[in-house]
Amino acid sequence: MIPGMNPRQMQKMMKQMGVKQDSLNAVRVEVFLTDGTKLVFDDPDLSKVNMMGQEMYQLQGATRIESVDSTPDISDEDVETVMQQTGATREEAQKAIDDAGGDLADAIMNLSE
Repeated sequence: MIPGMNPRQMQKMMKQMGVKQDSLNAVRVEVFLTDGTKLVFDDPDLSKVNMMGQEMYQLQGATRIESVDSTPDISDEDVETVMQQTGATREEAQKAIDDAGGDLADAIMNLSE
């Protein structure tokens, strides 16, 4: 907002410039960063701004930082599947799935080579 400007005047000016702003009822917003962290906004003020056909989102609120666990969840069924398909031991199958980031097909292909 521009200091000292009436909110109605601001809305009118934005409408004349082709800017439309809608408030969104968000309960929680999570932003995943490339460094393996996550920004979490609980009960944020979230607005969608459309300016001349370009959509943008404006996010305000208190945030906290959480780390993201990137290790895949590997079930016993996954390990058994890889063992049956490749003849590998449990430890070999587990390591292959870990190395493949949880992708069973990739783990099977790597053990079959």
